[in-house]
Amino acid sequence: MRAVLLNAVDGPLELRDVPDPVPQEGEALICVRAAGINFVDVLVRRGRYPQMPELPAVLGSEIAGEDEDGARVMALVPGGGYAELAAVNRSTLVPLPAEASWAEGAAFVLTFLTVYVPLTRQVRLPEGGTVLVHAAAGGVGTAAIQVARALGARVVAAVGSAEKLQVCRDLGAEEAYVYDELPEELRVDVIVDPVGGDLFERGVGRLRPLGQLIAIGYAGGLWPELQPAQLVGRSLGVQGLYLGRLLRHAPEVVADCTRELLELWSAGTIRPLVGAEFPLAEVEQAHALVESRRSVGKVVLLP
Repeated sequence: MRAVLLNAVDGPLELRDVPDPVPQEGEALICVRAAGINFVDVLVRRGRYPQMPELPAVLGSEIAGEDEDGARVMALVPGGGYAELAAVNRSTLVPLPAEASWAEGAAFVLTFLTVYVPLTRQVRLPEGGTVLVHAAAGGVGTAAIQVARALGARVVAAVGSAEKLQVCRDLGAEEAYVYDELPEELRVDVIVDPVGGDLFERGVGRLRPLGQLIAIGYAGGLWPELQPAQLVGRSLGVQGLYLGRLLRHAPEVVADCTRELLELWSAGTIRPLVGAEFPLAEVEQAHALVESRRSVGKVVLLP
């Protein structure tokens, strides 16, 4: 099969012929039709991820494809998604809705679980409350807008450039701003933050009493130190989500959330936004688009 290999930190992504994966007991061999690119892949490539894989490695943790029986499925994989074939634990396979494209399947599971789990299991979202979404035009951000709206929240979107504002409004955000133009007086109940860095720190200051910030990534830099006094004194909370660890230690929670998300998708309430599709041979261009922060929605590879 063909797969994309990363041989060294900051090295090129090379499309090469490699041996087919051999499924172990309890695994299915999936013919990969689409593989999602997540910012964690960029962090791994640049050597900035805390749990680096042994190199050389095939990146990619989110796929859609067909199993040995021809069933259309989606899956999270611990690595190896940028390839024509992947061995996947059968217990983690998720049916791909009949009306969905392969690219949508590769843009759904990780992206939507990353926001749905904390918004439904970790924070208290008051009825009609306001959710501020950072990086709102990205894969996680576009999912967060839709999920928050489905839960009855009012959504404020924050993005890095003006050309991304309309995408957020089209998805249901009542207000959308470039970061530097967020109103000083804006106060919210929940913040979904895949960015980290300065935005995380400033976000804490925007929370109303009993408000909570959900930290799910650090695409913009590691989180600054936060003293408990900053939370206790203003009655605030910070929640974090690492989906891979949650899947290992509380798989029933992830399974329940996945079923609920599929119901929302089937009802037409949510739908993954695919912003760009690239053939596997153009993985460098796809990564460059994601790393440039110019992408909208999910960027997907098509083996």
